[in-house]
Amino acid sequence: MVIIRFADAKTEQRALGFMAGHFSFKTWETGETAVPEPVLSYLAREGFAFTVEGPATYERLASLRNPAAAPVQ
Repeated sequence: MVIIRFADAKTEQRALGFMAGHFSFKTWETGETAVPEPVLSYLAREGFAFTVEGPATYERLASLRNPAAAPVQ
């Protein structure tokens, strides 16, 4: 998996719609999206502008997650 960021919100929405149902991915409110590396060529071929930010290592993914939920009392 690699972390990518789309050029703008409109491109991101179009790309997520393109990937939905075809590829696995995870997106965060920060604008970062984790996709399998082979998806990059499909996105580029369809003309979606994006930047590769790096591999989706465990440490990187853990930093993108939302903080743990507050304990229930």
